[in-house]
Amino acid sequence: MRLKDILRDVEHKTVAGNENIEITDIVYDSRKVTKQSVFVCLAGSNFDGHEYINDAIKGGAIAIVAERAIKAPQSATVVMVKDTRKALAFMAAEFFGHPASKLKTIGITGTKGKTTTASMIREILQIEGIKTGLIGTLGVVVDGNTIKTNNTTPESYEVQKYLDLMVKSGCKVAVIEASSIGLKEHRLDGFVFDYGVFTNFSNDHIGQNEHADMEEYIECKSLLFRKCKVGILNKDDKNFERVLNLHTCKVKTYGFGQNADIYAKDEKLLLDKDFVGIKFTLAGDLNFEVKVAIPGKFSAYNALAAISVANEFAASQESILSGLKNIKVKGRIEVLEGPKDYTILIDYAHNALSMENVLSTLRAYHPHRLITLFGAGGNRPKGRRYEMGEVSGNLSDLSIITEDNSRDENVNDILRDIEIGIKKTNGKYVLIPDRYEAIEYSIDIAEPGDIIILAGKGHEDYQEKNGKKYHFDEREVVAEILMKKGYTKNF
Repeated sequence: MRLKDILRDVEHKTVAGNENIEITDIVYDSRKVTKQSVFVCLAGSNFDGHEYINDAIKGGAIAIVAERAIKAPQSATVVMVKDTRKALAFMAAEFFGHPASKLKTIGITGTKGKTTTASMIREILQIEGIKTGLIGTLGVVVDGNTIKTNNTTPESYEVQKYLDLMVKSGCKVAVIEASSIGLKEHRLDGFVFDYGVFTNFSNDHIGQNEHADMEEYIECKSLLFRKCKVGILNKDDKNFERVLNLHTCKVKTYGFGQNADIYAKDEKLLLDKDFVGIKFTLAGDLNFEVKVAIPGKFSAYNALAAISVANEFAASQESILSGLKNIKVKGRIEVLEGPKDYTILIDYAHNALSMENVLSTLRAYHPHRLITLFGAGGNRPKGRRYEMGEVSGNLSDLSIITEDNSRDENVNDILRDIEIGIKKTNGKYVLIPDRYEAIEYSIDIAEPGDIIILAGKGHEDYQEKNGKKYHFDEREVVAEILMKKGYTKNF
């Protein structure tokens, strides 16, 4: 494509060279530059693309898009824009032929529940016969294949590339997790969502490389409802009105209150040998009983969001029931195959807030004992470790403190920090630095009626230690340990 065509929807000024040149690709990482590409200078917290222009030119770039004055070889075309991230989004949409216009797009934002809700929506629509792709924390899912990504919401170029892949694969719908950082950094600019979904809002993601404060955080969430046609929101969340600030979309709601368009009533927690979850009855625009194969009331909220979206696609009651009853989201209160007299789950909970939510949910099922296995990440604030220790000590019958991506820190130092928090409680605990050994210990001591929660790793299939990543998938670890103990069913 010609550069002038790629820049069609971007306000810009060409200060050197010629826009009427053929471009083979758009690149924002100077290490990935290809011949005749255009290099877009993105500035991040740890890097600034403007400092790598010479590397980009040496690699074959013939045009540069920048947002501040630069020095570039005379042979290069130089284009100035106000915001290179925003420019990249519109350039990528043009370059890939606006794939979002060929799909029904669903964006999901919220502090918690994005991954589960996205997976529920995809499951229901797939059963309904509507081929659906997904972009989110678990990666990019197309045709049953998963492509790993570094961020919940990738950079805009990747978003457009994957939407194009979905179009070419025959997808009719794309479900995208719209993180607040992704919205803030214009990764989802360049198109309008058909549907925007809000799950909930709570204190999180405040820090140097994330949001300055809660006001900015909620403002970024609200951006989705200025760039979608229909907004589907949790009416029960106390920040419901704030998220709708300056919205431009039609509004539909879900929740447990009768003032929502679709609401739930008569909820009941379910725990038996073959099913851990919740059931409730729908009212309002839909009326039937639903079972969800993920524990907790927050799972009901996620299901209500998914049901509300499915209803927009006129999905059948059968597809909704089947999708939710059999849903399994990797690393999100994921029940593992194992002996039926106790339950083993995996969850991504890796801070005090998420641990409190998960453990409170599991306590409501009245287990014989709640055994929580967890650690804390290295190179992260120590305060998180104290808080996690205190939460687990208050809510667990036994805490097994172990490693979790210790990175460049000594695992024993991290464990001692967690111990400071748990000693503020009367909770019982043991320290087992090696995570494999810790998991084996939890299974060795399991009694009928116990719930064992392996917290922190979730969907991750690695351990990061001493600057290196090692393969470590807790599903495989549990299966291996159970096989050693003589349990072989379905493994």
